[in-house]
Amino acid sequence: MIAMEIRELEAFLAVMSAGSITGAARLLDRSQSQVTRLIQDLETSLGFPLFDRNGPRITPSDKGIAFHSEAERFISGIEHLRNRAQRISLKEPEPVEIAATPAFATGMVPLALAELPEALLPHTVFLRSMPAEAAVQAVLGRTADFCVTSLPAEQPGLEAHGYFQGRCAAVLSVHDPLAAKDVISVADLAGQTVITLANPFRLRRRVDKALQEADVRARRIIATSAAMSAVQIASTGMGIAIVEPATAYGPLTAGVTVRPLDVDIPFLWGIFSATARPLSATAQELIQLIIRVASARMPDFTAHDPGASGRVADVTYGGTVEGDVP
Repeated sequence: MIAMEIRELEAFLAVMSAGSITGAARLLDRSQSQVTRLIQDLETSLGFPLFDRNGPRITPSDKGIAFHSEAERFISGIEHLRNRAQRISLKEPEPVEIAATPAFATGMVPLALAELPEALLPHTVFLRSMPAEAAVQAVLGRTADFCVTSLPAEQPGLEAHGYFQGRCAAVLSVHDPLAAKDVISVADLAGQTVITLANPFRLRRRVDKALQEADVRARRIIATSAAMSAVQIASTGMGIAIVEPATAYGPLTAGVTVRPLDVDIPFLWGIFSATARPLSATAQELIQLIIRVASARMPDFTAHDPGASGRVADVTYGGTVEGDVP
C-alpha cells in the first residue's frame, strides 16, 4: 500500500512549479535538504522516480509528468476541505467553486459574479478556467460546486441546470475591410485566414462543416485552445476569428468588432452540478445570474428543456431540436 504525506505532495508540486529544488525551497520556506528528502521519500513510496537528475539539475520524468495532474487534483481537494472547514468554523457563507471553460471563465461568469448580491457573496470565490472535459471531472470529483461548459457532457452523475444554444459570430479587427459589412457571409471567408478552436470534437467540427458545405476554402487555419486567444490574434488583423457567443458577446479586446454570420453555426453549452449534491444559496443564485446574463447578451439565445438531453445531443452531433424555450 502506498503511503504518502501531504507535505511530500506539496514539495513535489512546488518543484514542478519552480523547476528546481532551490526554487521550491523558497516557495515552501524550507531548506533545500528538506525538500530533497521529501521528494526522495515520495519517490520511495511510489516506487518510481519523479525526476531525472543530471548533477544539480533536475527535469520531470515521464512518470512524474503523468503523476503531476493527479497530485494537483488531490492537493486541490485537500485545500477545498480546509476552506470548507474554516468557513463552517467561522459561520461564514460557504465558498463557491466554479469550473468553467475559458470562454465562460473570461466572459459570462465574471459578469454574473458582478451582479451577485452582497449578502450572498462569500469571502472566497474560486473560478477555475479549464478545458470542458476537466470542468466536468472537477464537478464529479467534488472540487467544484458546478461547471459551465460546452457540450457534449453526458457523463453519469451530472445534474443539468439547463442546456443552452447560441450562434457563433465573427470577430475581426476594426481595420479589416470586412468590418464595414453588417453581416459576414461564409463566402467572405474564402481566401482568408480563419482563426478558430482546435478541439475537433466540439466547436471546431461545426465550423469545418459550415466551410465544407459552402465549398469555401480558407487561405489558412489558425487553431487555438481558447477563444480569447483567437480574438487576440484577430485584433492584430491577421485573420477573422469564428468564436462562440460567450466570447463574442462578453468583454472583448480593444480593436475588434463582432459581426453575425449568415449561417447558423450552433454553440451548445450547459451548467452542471453533481447529482444529489445540494448547492448553496450562492451557487443557485449564481447559476440563475449566468443564465440571465447569457440570455441578455447572446443573440438568438435558446434555453432547452433540462430533461431534453437526448434531443440536445442530436443538435450537438448535427441534428435539430424542436419545442424549446426561446
